[in-house]
Amino acid sequence: MAKKVFITGASGCVGHYLVESLLHQTDYELYLLVRNRAKLKTDLSIRSGVTVIEDNMSNIGAYKSLLATMNYVVSTAACWGGTEEVFQTNVHKTHELFDALDPEVCERAIYFSTASILDSHNQLLKEAGEIGTDYIRSKYDCLEYLESSPISKRLITVFPTLVFGGAADKPYSHISAGLKDIVKYVKYIRFVKGEGSFHYIHGSDIAQIITYLLTADQPKFCEHLPTRLVMGMPKSTVNGAIAEVCEFYQKRIGWQIDLSPTLINLIIKLFKIEVAEWDLFNVKLRHLTYDVVTPETFGLTSKYPRITNLFAEVGKS
Repeated sequence: MAKKVFITGASGCVGHYLVESLLHQTDYELYLLVRNRAKLKTDLSIRSGVTVIEDNMSNIGAYKSLLATMNYVVSTAACWGGTEEVFQTNVHKTHELFDALDPEVCERAIYFSTASILDSHNQLLKEAGEIGTDYIRSKYDCLEYLESSPISKRLITVFPTLVFGGAADKPYSHISAGLKDIVKYVKYIRFVKGEGSFHYIHGSDIAQIITYLLTADQPKFCEHLPTRLVMGMPKSTVNGAIAEVCEFYQKRIGWQIDLSPTLINLIIKLFKIEVAEWDLFNVKLRHLTYDVVTPETFGLTSKYPRITNLFAEVGKS
């Protein structure tokens, strides 16, 4: 009998890559929760065993009986704006979703959080829970609950870093949607530099990892796997990224202005720019780095190992 997988947020950027991967690489029965079926662009007709549930997380309690039969759950759905809506969806209804799972039936429960709530050692960052945006604080609160919930022994939380992705048949991530605008300013970007580092990951590579997590031999697989997986390519520096992009677009780097935290704070004060306390904290932090996993961690091959791969994709679209 085919395994059952319940996926929330299937119509999002990452959701599209994941559904496409599971359709082609497994015979699992897929149950896709989407707010608007029209936004789900994946061709679901390629095989049977797919059920689309047009509803939202606010009504997740209606599927309690169904959820209790699931072998796997992948929760990617999230609300970004409106304090009440954010905490209702990202905390209370997400709790309700995972509480409905049967630990005797569910083999793996995968929860999508965000790397922003962790420090460089993949531990909870207290500032995220204190001064983070509504979205950040909701993710912080939800994780604290889930890691002590009845499903905790089946739980793997994944923390994407900067997410890229999107195509004609997939919605673009927030970052990829702005890449075309960045391309317009490459001729100016080459005149700045700054200390800082970060990780990124593409939606297709996220889908590779999640598909592996749902199909790997469970006893062998679970033995050494951390319950927190930060997904991202190896660390990139700000200056290295600028150099790589400029080389790709054949723009020579010469004299550069150093965008130090001191200069950034001066610009904020001079132009009276309103900046949230959380954003100021991240400007001061600068190095957003973690202990990461990549597709290669699981014996797979990343499709976007370099930053220029991301810009090459924009050039094709």
